[in-house]
Amino acid sequence: MDSNSPPPTATSPFSEAFVRVAEPHAAWAAEQLETFNAFMPSGPWNADLDRRLYQQGGRDLRISILGSYDESDGSWLWGWANPGLQGTPAVGAAQSLRQFGQAHGVREFTEEALGLSGCGDPRMAVETLAFAAMGVLGAAGYIGVQASPDARLYMVPDDPQVPLAAPDPVTLPRMLLTGAGVHPGGSARSVVSGYFARHRLPQRPGSGRISAELPNGSTADVSFDDAGRIASVEVGAIGA
Repeated sequence: MDSNSPPPTATSPFSEAFVRVAEPHAAWAAEQLETFNAFMPSGPWNADLDRRLYQQGGRDLRISILGSYDESDGSWLWGWANPGLQGTPAVGAAQSLRQFGQAHGVREFTEEALGLSGCGDPRMAVETLAFAAMGVLGAAGYIGVQASPDARLYMVPDDPQVPLAAPDPVTLPRMLLTGAGVHPGGSARSVVSGYFARHRLPQRPGSGRISAELPNGSTADVSFDDAGRIASVEVGAIGA
């Protein structure tokens, strides 16, 4: 996915552990990725991995490498497992994910290489993997670029100049629904609760619903149907 693409809306099969740790970050990551895409100008790109520098459309950005995808055989290689990058500062983000995966039993983050050719949509699986990595890391976005005819390189920004998204009452319903759609069959309640927690918003869980107070003083009420899916997202007036 290039820096102007939306977050993935479907996922190839991943482990339950992967979905469990990724879905609480999905709505926040969708919101943040939209902010990041608006921040990055379009145009030619260049990367100096030794300097951890990514340049696009005249903007310089400090980055950390996640990994690479080989389109010829459908395989993903984490940056920390790449012989040319092992032990370098450029793969700090990937190494942090590896440690997280070891602590939480997430094989997708600990195996050096992942074979994705058997997935229904390998390219979507790669985007879902990078999107989840962004969320778990709390990174301000992610970048996927065509590094060669058969390979794509994935990075996350590690630069304070990238703006951070804030909850917006207007876009909130769309962000929650987008996040819940990333991992079909997962827990929409986890997506919603994770979004409010990421923004440190006071939330009130209840039977079949979660409510939270937004920074502008309005209240967001999210209800779930009997299948656990988001049934409605209502944002009340300030002080209501």
